[in-house]
Amino acid sequence: MGIRVTVVLDQSNVEKLRGIQAKLIKNSTKSVSFSNVLNQVVEEGLRKFKP
Repeated sequence: MGIRVTVVLDQSNVEKLRGIQAKLIKNSTKSVSFSNVLNQVVEEGLRKFKP
């Protein structure tokens, strides 16, 4: 279980994340939550910022 955090996202980023979510839902038999998509995108982005 994750930690609940409140963030404010730009509308354009929300639309991009919703687009990713829609593609994942279309290609899966399982539900895909917005939080799951956001976590995947953040995790991938953080891999690029190795200290």
